[in-house]
Amino acid sequence: MKKLMFLSLLALMGQFLVSNSLAADISATDTIIVTATRNEISVDDAIVPVRVITRDDIELSLASDLAELLRFEAGIDIGRNGGPGQATSVFMQGTESNHTLVLVDGVRINPGTIGGAAVQHLAPEMIERVEIVKGARSALFGTDAIGGVINIITRNADTPYAEASLGGGSFDSQSAHFSAGTNGEHGKVGATVNWQVTDGYAPRLESDTERGYDNLSLNLFGSREIGKSEVSLRHWHADGNVEYLDFFLSPVDQDYENTATALQVDTPFGEAASSKLIASHSVDEIRQQQSPDFVKSSRKTLDWQYTHALARQTVTAGLYLVDENASAVSFGSGFDQDTDVRAVFIQDQVNIERHRAFAALRLSDHEGFGNVTTWNAEYAFDLTRDWTVSAGLGRAFRAPDASDRFGFGGNPDLQPETSDSVQVGLRYSSGNRHRVDIELYSNDLDDLIEFDFTTFTLVNIDKAEIRGGQIAYEYRGDTFTLRSEYVRQNADNIDGSRLLRRAEQSATLTYTQNIGAHRLGLAMLASGEREDFG
Repeated sequence: MKKLMFLSLLALMGQFLVSNSLAADISATDTIIVTATRNEISVDDAIVPVRVITRDDIELSLASDLAELLRFEAGIDIGRNGGPGQATSVFMQGTESNHTLVLVDGVRINPGTIGGAAVQHLAPEMIERVEIVKGARSALFGTDAIGGVINIITRNADTPYAEASLGGGSFDSQSAHFSAGTNGEHGKVGATVNWQVTDGYAPRLESDTERGYDNLSLNLFGSREIGKSEVSLRHWHADGNVEYLDFFLSPVDQDYENTATALQVDTPFGEAASSKLIASHSVDEIRQQQSPDFVKSSRKTLDWQYTHALARQTVTAGLYLVDENASAVSFGSGFDQDTDVRAVFIQDQVNIERHRAFAALRLSDHEGFGNVTTWNAEYAFDLTRDWTVSAGLGRAFRAPDASDRFGFGGNPDLQPETSDSVQVGLRYSSGNRHRVDIELYSNDLDDLIEFDFTTFTLVNIDKAEIRGGQIAYEYRGDTFTLRSEYVRQNADNIDGSRLLRRAEQSATLTYTQNIGAHRLGLAMLASGEREDFG
């Protein structure tokens, strides 16, 4: 291994953005999220650490993909193999890249084969906001949610809009984008189309070969009231080609395709109860151009929950059904496997004066290895009007994917990777001006899947201990907002060796200034040394 020095100060967002009307700053109390508890709550009512990247933040960032947005969030490390479109890994709170669950409008896009979600193909133009929940969330969402959950909420037409843009830059980069949406008395409809192409650059000293990339993305949505229910349909599609260097530094390329389609039905039952049903289908496919190798996963999901609000608590119960097919050919070894997952879950949110509590339990039955139980238990107490202390425990898991079980070096007898985590926090919030968040976290991971070079198969042999903490400060003035974050963590294997691509410490600073109808933004990132392969 060699050490990869990743110390950067990036002034990315020094630009003015013109708008017809500038929205007023929204306090954290007014920001509503759904990912922390599967139900709508304010950010201040969330016990676990949460962050929201708003549409204003996205427009100001000029980011070309989701990974560029996430790199400025404390506790998230981004690993990239080059420029736009190259393989990208997301590490949350020191956990592995496949320990982060990524959702698009609540639909899982993590593939059923090797690797994590293809965040490098998600165009920011289609995103309304990004909800980030840190810590174990398998009791709510199932496998992969060990380090946390990233939920991409796509554009909606609460108010009519239309926008278009053309762009160009270095490395023969070109882009075009069009978005529009409208609403009426009974529904909403809209679409976003985004095109991007670049010759890329050569990120390795051993080769001067550029790595090109092209992407065409489409996002469609529509909703309508039918009786008492609201029925909505969403579809995201991205395809294109990406060039890279193989193990022998030879130039190769691959075609990719990602889709996620969801039909959602929300039905109220009086004032206190409601039902949400999401039927979805997602596809993740990669096909090599210089060989017959490919990998494809297709997932059909039925996710239903029933919520009942009582005087001081909200109880939610649900059912989760998955029918997944994964197929691949790699290094002369191939497979085509179907996997079924069945799960039931129940959770309770309690709010009694200065006390808030949340508990969740999930029972999952996986066709490959049997039953697994995950849970969360969290509590928060308002010491004063401004100060809140919190604590949380959680057990999460990651199921071995089809490549782990049946691919090259695969082992059908693999058991799930598990984690037991603890988080404690202290929060200060003074009106809409000052906010301080202090979080400490500990995560013990067991049965991590590693390649055994004595048997040339994957086995559950590794363990890891992660200890860390972060502090964030935010100030909202009349015309500006300042936010700074600092993270320090020890992400080590049980033998004391460092986990790859995770910095021991990092810091971010963002500043936004309103000047009439314009906005000026500045973002800086400093990240410590990280170890990498090579």
